Amino acid sequence: MREELVMMVDPEQMIQDVRAGTDADLGSLLDLYRNYLRLLARLEIGRRLQGKLDASDLVQETFLEAHRHFARFQGSSEPQLVSWLRQILAAKVANLLRHYLGTQGRDVRLERELEAELDNSSRMLGAELIAPLSSPSQRAVRREQAVLLANALERLPDDYREVIVLRHLEGRSFPEIAQRMQRSVDSVQKLWLRGLSRLRRAFGETE
Repeated sequence: MREELVMMVDPEQMIQDVRAGTDADLGSLLDLYRNYLRLLARLEIGRRLQGKLDASDLVQETFLEAHRHFARFQGSSEPQLVSWLRQILAAKVANLLRHYLGTQGRDVRLERELEAELDNSSRMLGAELIAPLSSPSQRAVRREQAVLLANALERLPDDYREVIVLRHLEGRSFPEIAQRMQRSVDSVQKLWLRGLSRLRRAFGETE
């Protein structure tokens, strides 16, 4: 039932409802992007902080900020909302970097650099994974495909998701993945092939 509701959602209508309405509506709207933002946060944490933090905590901080300042969001479409959430996430990552590096004061240049990295990671979802998987269904064509893919990845068993993320989004070689996952190269390659097959099905169902 929950998956059917996810497929049927209209983010633009939800944005209008939030503007008309309640915190509960805003919570439901933001939750559509939890898996997507957690995946981007994981990539950024791995790239910048060597996995020292929990991506879910970073996403929760992003949502709290979005709750506090939703009135500042001027857009009306899902792409605009997703871009705005990525900007907030970039600012949160920048704050954490300042904390770990012991620097003071806001660094606008760093925030813009992080925004560009997050934008690029989001585009990679499409370039590396979505195009080979399937053509968007009619009902999904108006949705952000990277968001739908992140939801499909979340539905995979952990090992399948891990090997796909490491291979396609972190760009690691099979020997590197084998070492990371403490498996043989052959078993990792088989996991990857099975994972892509499962992802193809999950992506189609998510659409």
